[in-house]
Amino acid sequence: MKHFLTAAKLLLLDLASTVVFLVFFLLTHDTALSVGLGIAFGVVQIGIQLVRRKPIDTMEWLSLFLVVAAGTATLLSGDPRFVLFKPSVIYAIVGIVMLKPGWLNRYLPEIAKTVVPDIAVTVGLAWAGLMFVSAAVNAFVALTCSVTIWAMVMPIYGIVSKVLVFLGGYAALRIIARRRIRALPAAERDALLALDGTAATASP
Repeated sequence: MKHFLTAAKLLLLDLASTVVFLVFFLLTHDTALSVGLGIAFGVVQIGIQLVRRKPIDTMEWLSLFLVVAAGTATLLSGDPRFVLFKPSVIYAIVGIVMLKPGWLNRYLPEIAKTVVPDIAVTVGLAWAGLMFVSAAVNAFVALTCSVTIWAMVMPIYGIVSKVLVFLGGYAALRIIARRRIRALPAAERDALLALDGTAATASP
């Protein structure tokens, strides 16, 4: 799951400019300053990658566009909630990507891809569902609550929901994989376990 955690980290980085805006808004209550710093942070993120000659994927460009668009709307309207809608857009787009069957396979070890590919598809859909629910929850809280309440509710919801889905998915993959491996003939089981050296923990 190391690679999967890396993907989660990239998602958090995409939302980082919103966090920068939120922190400065709560500290200063200065909308213009907070929006400016949020936009600047998003631009700097892209700029650093350009300087380092690292590839910039579509999601990163989209994130920058959303930072600028939401920031501009906030400055024109004086309503900071426009910035708070950015995570909903990101979540929805990630959810659409996660609807593709098998997207989770790239984050799984070979033995899991061999033994529980169907369960990986189900877990992947569960993650997609979480992204869509998160998009809706974020939009609802941003529309109906103050920035302060959003700042209290969404981080807790985001962490707890993702931890629960991660642990549930990991447990399902591991438990079902162990059962299927134990049901295999000994020779086939040993050959399969040799893929990642788990013979000692998965043998009957």
